[in-house]
Amino acid sequence: MDSRDQTVVHSAGGGGLSRREVIGLGAAALLGGGIAVVLPRITRNERGRRADVFIGKAPTYDGNLCNVVGDGLTTLGVSREQVRGKRILLKPNLVETTQGHAHINTNPAVIVAIAEAFRRLDAAEILVAEGQGHRRDSWLVLDESGMGAALEEAGLPFVDLNHDDFAAVPNDGGWSELGPLHLPKTLLNADWIVSVPKLKTHHWAGVTCAMKNLFGVMPGVVYGWPKNVLHYAGIAKSILDINATVKPHLAIVDGVVGMEGDGPIMGTPKQVGCIVMGRNLPAVDATCVRLMDLNPYRIGYLTEASGRLGPIHEEHIAQCGEPIASLRTRFAILSAEHLKDVAAG
Repeated sequence: MDSRDQTVVHSAGGGGLSRREVIGLGAAALLGGGIAVVLPRITRNERGRRADVFIGKAPTYDGNLCNVVGDGLTTLGVSREQVRGKRILLKPNLVETTQGHAHINTNPAVIVAIAEAFRRLDAAEILVAEGQGHRRDSWLVLDESGMGAALEEAGLPFVDLNHDDFAAVPNDGGWSELGPLHLPKTLLNADWIVSVPKLKTHHWAGVTCAMKNLFGVMPGVVYGWPKNVLHYAGIAKSILDINATVKPHLAIVDGVVGMEGDGPIMGTPKQVGCIVMGRNLPAVDATCVRLMDLNPYRIGYLTEASGRLGPIHEEHIAQCGEPIASLRTRFAILSAEHLKDVAAG
């Protein structure tokens, strides 16, 4: 047997698929009910782990997204007393800009709505910060994505985390060999860190959502473009280490229009019509995977996060707002042949 057949894909530990399993199962490994797949490995003990996840219906970006976000904050117990006087950092997903492909990035309307919802709770300061991993010119991405104009109109400052001052902090995860993590001082000085991703599939991680979105807080001047150091250390291991260390306070997922297929850049738009929110990112991501009609137990970083960073079992997640079944939308994933190419690479 070729030794690389045992190499884990999309996994930080015992929760992922070997290369041979990826090739053998192909796309079916991520699909939900009705398809026979290898049973997932047992996840970590989730005893005592519970989390609330809110799903709000949002058919378009033209609706009153602020009210949807406000309902979610209330449902999740985010009060004015908790927010008043705080500095809120919103971290969108700004990866790349391609003409006619707005579904690549977090929609500006979602960011503006979240900012307004926090203003209504008397936040002292709200800023938007990102360190995108592909194009080095953050201001060009901001301009071409439409985010720059939206932030200017809403009076929201933007910080380029790729070039921010940074400090080394202990790695509280320990999954990778990264050692101390170098984090932007803007991030370290925030009272609330809010991950605001786009609901997307990912050609290596399976899906990219609230947890993977935090790759963008890692400064490019340290970790390269497209965050090559994190890729070399292992995508799943890096996801886990960053989340364990940054300890984000909230996730608000743009699921109005997601991306299926060859994400996070080359996929096609997928209408879902929702906003997903929660204080625990593994629980939010597991819920989002179920909304995509995929199997969260086949996402290596989620099974590894189970019990240590949060719950992913459905019975440990209190579903609030809209039920998953009412919005569940099957997302296309890479073909078995494409997965074979990735595994062989």
